[in-house]
Amino acid sequence: MMDDPALAGPEHVAALRGLSRLNALGRNAQSLWRPIRQLARDQQRDRLRVLDIATGSGDVPLRLWRLARRSGIYLEITGVDLSRRALVAAREQAIKQGARIEFRQLDIQSDELPKGFDVIYSSLFLHHLDDYQAAMLLRKMKAAAKRLLLVHDLVRQTRGLWLAYLATHLFSTSRVVHADGTRSVRAAFTLDEIRDLAAIAGLEGAELTRCWPYRYLLSWRR
Repeated sequence: MMDDPALAGPEHVAALRGLSRLNALGRNAQSLWRPIRQLARDQQRDRLRVLDIATGSGDVPLRLWRLARRSGIYLEITGVDLSRRALVAAREQAIKQGARIEFRQLDIQSDELPKGFDVIYSSLFLHHLDDYQAAMLLRKMKAAAKRLLLVHDLVRQTRGLWLAYLATHLFSTSRVVHADGTRSVRAAFTLDEIRDLAAIAGLEGAELTRCWPYRYLLSWRR
């Protein structure tokens, strides 16, 4: 339902708020922050350029920005999304929190990814795509990322389905979140499927680790 351009504006905004709350509970930003921090340490750098694909309301890059600041690292983050409404919400939150994050409209399926970013990541987006689209996105991310590629997403399994149902109903009143929560798990990839997609995309040496709760992190360094 979130992907439907006909979804009413107020419902879209309410769903974005609900997803932001669930992202915080799932510690999405923390899962992404660990390999980004390690890259900064390995490269002995205190500044990295980061691209967030399908940023939504921008809650994940905002949390990454705060985590980095506490560690003395400056992340120059750009978030891209197809939805203009989501980008408006993201910009409003960035201004409210004093975060210097840029947000741009981009269609990841038809547009090329911008160059020059040390880190390119997607969080809870790959499950919106079919096998072909997912492999194409991974190829684009590999071509554009200067140093690090990250994908953080759901794992398709029964326990994760039940957890998604409970969490969405406990922590959000949005009917969109309620419906999309379980649909997202059903649409997600298994770990074996993600390994296959990484191989198809040419991500040699990619690491795949489990994250709480019922999620994975795919990491590839150039």
